[in-house]
Amino acid sequence: MVDAGDLEKLAQGLYYAPKSSAFGKVPPKDDELVEAFLKDENFLLLSPNSYNSLGLGTTQLYNKTVVYNHKRHGVFKLGNRSFDFRVKPRFPKKLDKEFLFVDLLNNLDSLAENQGDVLANAQKQLSKFEVSKLQKTVSVYGAGRTKKRVSSWLRNSQRVGA
Repeated sequence: MVDAGDLEKLAQGLYYAPKSSAFGKVPPKDDELVEAFLKDENFLLLSPNSYNSLGLGTTQLYNKTVVYNHKRHGVFKLGNRSFDFRVKPRFPKKLDKEFLFVDLLNNLDSLAENQGDVLANAQKQLSKFEVSKLQKTVSVYGAGRTKKRVSSWLRNSQRVGA
């Protein structure tokens, strides 16, 4: 079937039946590909490019997709794409701006941005978040340093606002 073009091999033991469009073969969707690879629906796809939507001054473009999951760790090439699988004990079912904010702070060391600028902008942007939702997200998903940092920022903003 591979020789006939009915199936394409993406990775060892992972195949897909390509669909055709006017532009050629259509690759599988990332979520379907990852689900088949993990044999599990419980994962979260995230691109560091998503951090740019928070308005914190991040502008870099990254050519990677991070997969938070409970089974696999490492970079795996599936078809023509590389996925950075990271085992995490907890992650939400869907991305929201609070999780992106916390995840950016958790992964600040791995970004190509000026950390000081990003942190200053993050502290200034706290008012754009619903405080209780942000506190809950930090509590559940934040690394120790992120928890301390956001807690300190929130205390300082309450003093200033009082």
